[in-house]
Amino acid sequence: MSGAGAPEIVTVDGTGIRVTIVAGLWHEEIAEGLLAGAQRYLAGTGATVTVLRVSGSFELPVVSRAALDGGADAVVALGVIIRGGTPHFEYVSDAATSGLNQVSILTRKPVGFGVLTVDNEKQALDRAGLADSHEDKGAEAAEAALTTALLLRALAVRIAG
Repeated sequence: MSGAGAPEIVTVDGTGIRVTIVAGLWHEEIAEGLLAGAQRYLAGTGATVTVLRVSGSFELPVVSRAALDGGADAVVALGVIIRGGTPHFEYVSDAATSGLNQVSILTRKPVGFGVLTVDNEKQALDRAGLADSHEDKGAEAAEAALTTALLLRALAVRIAG
């Protein structure tokens, strides 16, 4: 299981941090599980949360960039890409991954990466944060985005101070 060695998810005080969750619609049950996990985690942090829905994972980078440029301190990008019989999987996975990385670097703001790139639906269900899932990648992505936003804020204060 890919989650072996993962750190424990810790709820932090995110008061004053604006987080936008950008979530794809493909593979509805799995996508909704990821979104619920991210929302569950963020609900206990005091962060201000906005949810934006996009068609699929390919659209995550441009909407994430717009959210960060529009005032969000962090984005949680959630999507599901399941391998099929064509090269489409590689193209969409690369575009989403590279695009979200570029968004984070260019904006200097964190993007929590909750995009599942899996071989089959079973692998996605195991990571979706559902009742029978082994992992909750939505919550993990939300924690990563929020804790990184807090770290960047602390570094900015330290450098300015």
